[in-house]
Amino acid sequence: MSKYELCLVLNEKLEEEERAAALETVKGYIARYEGSVTNVDEWGKKRLAYEIQKMNEAYYYFIAFESDNSDCANQVESHVRIMENVIRYLVVKQDEEA
Repeated sequence: MSKYELCLVLNEKLEEEERAAALETVKGYIARYEGSVTNVDEWGKKRLAYEIQKMNEAYYYFIAFESDNSDCANQVESHVRIMENVIRYLVVKQDEEA
């Protein structure tokens, strides 16, 4: 089973309910492509390194998930890419431990 981590940076203007809904949507995409979420780490509102879309702060989430489907990460990424409230994202594959 391959392990992945998704870093999600959400718009600073979102209310708590909207952030929760965006997070549930991403979890739904992971589940749809035969993945399972193992951990969600919420870092909260942090200052951005540089201005993005006239924003200086954003909400950071790190979602760890695993999947047997080799296409799961690509499919999740393609859906997250077009989400309106996501300003940045990154999916990385975790190293396999021996």
